[in-house]
Amino acid sequence: MLCLALTPPQATSHFTLCPLKLMGITWCPGCGLGHSIIYLFHGQLRNSFHAHWLGVPAVLVISHRIYVLSRLHVFPSTSKSTTR
Repeated sequence: MLCLALTPPQATSHFTLCPLKLMGITWCPGCGLGHSIIYLFHGQLRNSFHAHWLGVPAVLVISHRIYVLSRLHVFPSTSKSTTR
């Protein structure tokens, strides 16, 4: 998330991790999601929505997951005992 927040919105990408794009398939349901999150972090809500309409929900879900994991692992509750 930090890398996406620091990336300039006008930057073009020459590298991809998308397995569909790597196989030569031009349509991908997730294409544009990274750009959408970049635009959102730079306050460009309209461009974010045009890049991918799931950008805002994705940021909310990922942020919530980061919060839950950090509470669980970084600040463990002393009242609950965990056994492993």
